[in-house]
Amino acid sequence: MKNIAVIGAGTMGNGIAHTFAQSGYNVQLIDISEASLERGLNTITKNLDRMVAKEKISEADKTATLNNIKTFTDIAEGVKNTDLVVEAATENLDLKLKIFKQLDAVCAENTILATNTSSISITQIGAVTSRPEKVIGMHFMNPVPIMKLVEIIRGYSTSDTVTSTIMDLSIKLGKTPTEVNDYPGFVANRILMPMLNESIETLYNGVAGVEEIDTVMKLGMAHPMGPLQLADFIGLDVCLSILNVMYDGFKNPKYAPCPLLVNMVAAGKLGVKSGEGFYDYSESRKAEKVSQQFSK
Repeated sequence: MKNIAVIGAGTMGNGIAHTFAQSGYNVQLIDISEASLERGLNTITKNLDRMVAKEKISEADKTATLNNIKTFTDIAEGVKNTDLVVEAATENLDLKLKIFKQLDAVCAENTILATNTSSISITQIGAVTSRPEKVIGMHFMNPVPIMKLVEIIRGYSTSDTVTSTIMDLSIKLGKTPTEVNDYPGFVANRILMPMLNESIETLYNGVAGVEEIDTVMKLGMAHPMGPLQLADFIGLDVCLSILNVMYDGFKNPKYAPCPLLVNMVAAGKLGVKSGEGFYDYSESRKAEKVSQQFSK
């Protein structure tokens, strides 16, 4: 396995492409627009620059990694001669089913099709293809180049051979693969999302403020990041999508998203990506923080 295609140049997609390319794989990064691909490559370059500055890699390593990545806006062209395709598009069932139908039609018979979904059924995705035994979940954590865990989710029809191949591949990437079964939210988000949702409920009910809630969880439970800050980092729209998948899948009210989360997403307050969520990430706020630091 040498040639890898990655569908989607967003946060997860460019991180996955970066990780494979840095490990010596030929990566074909695919997105529908040149602008998205350019942003993805710029992010990869900046992350590599940080690694060079911290002396974790050399300048030659950075150059080699970037040289391993080619970009495409056409899926059929981008997946030619690939051993594995990793889909990292938006967490939307209809979109993923559409992509997998297309991949099944244009990919070679032996190509393994993986999805980076964090909650959607692998069995359902595999069922729209003619190769469900070759469809598997590879749920990377964000930021992909740093986080060690990869949830490996096998659908109802995923073969032992494909599962073993993807487990071994993850180890070669320097990751720690953990096999889980195909239920809504898998393991990571089945546990994480109710905690984030309960933190939002706590804020919604007026028990405490944003910073107070995050401080309690950081200092009291030794979490490196407070739950509301983490929700901002993940993207409040992503959190809402995952909770909806879990609520639809289990029909259990404990997974119902908090009304505050629903309203914030409707208002476009998505967290870091939009510049505002539970915290303010706008340029004016950054300038204010710098000013405060200099005034001390």
